[in-house]
Amino acid sequence: MANGTDGDHFKARSDMQPDQLSKDPVVTGATSGIGKAYASELARRGLDVVLVSRSADKLQMVAKEIEDQYGRKTRTIQVDFTDGHSIYPAIAKALQGLEIGILVPDAERKITQVINCNMLSVPQMTRLVLPGMIERETGLIINMSSMVGTSPQPLLSLYSATKIFVSYFSQCLHAEYKSKGITVQCVAPFMVSTNMTMNMKVNCFVKSASGFAREALNTVGHSSYTSGCLSHALQNVAISILLPDWLRMSSFLIKMLRNLAKVTEAKQKQELREKEE
Repeated sequence: MANGTDGDHFKARSDMQPDQLSKDPVVTGATSGIGKAYASELARRGLDVVLVSRSADKLQMVAKEIEDQYGRKTRTIQVDFTDGHSIYPAIAKALQGLEIGILVPDAERKITQVINCNMLSVPQMTRLVLPGMIERETGLIINMSSMVGTSPQPLLSLYSATKIFVSYFSQCLHAEYKSKGITVQCVAPFMVSTNMTMNMKVNCFVKSASGFAREALNTVGHSSYTSGCLSHALQNVAISILLPDWLRMSSFLIKMLRNLAKVTEAKQKQELREKEE
């Protein structure tokens, strides 16, 4: 599996042109984190955006932000991807008449919910938009995986398993459809400061959502599998060397990580109590 570290993957591109990306990009998980950052960056680059998320209030708020800041039109679709199969007829109806040139699924939550959200949503959304892309012989699908999906990750077993599904599905789909003018890119980041990561402080290792989306979009056309930014690609190389599979899968390390998790949880509870007091 490519790790996106060779130079071409991160070669600077000033700005993708809207006609290169086609029309009506669809972004799921669009009200926060990486999904919202992608939606905003696509609008900044001159595209109208279809926003998909589960909160009607947040959808309207993000739509207004994009329209006010970038002067682009938005359309919103309110669905919860953890609900499973039942939501897709409504999405298909809402997308009728649109020329979907880009799909960015980024919906993230307890077995069935995690599977519905992280796995089922990817092929289902692809099924809805791919026929139109084939007909027009152009299109871009960006699927959000994670670096924890590049190798087995004890204590993140379900999450990492769903992310390797996204990686394999995306790479196979790209091989099948690149001859038809359709690019399927898999983005596998490390830490990005979002609600999911408790808004970690941005530094040379942790990217802001907006900064990550900007760099990751610059890899489109250069790489079908990418870490999204140079910092995360270098981290992936370093961790693969410093934390080989035999150590990552060892009982010693798993025990140490469990103890660390308990200490961290206790510290967070203490900080929460202090804030409440």
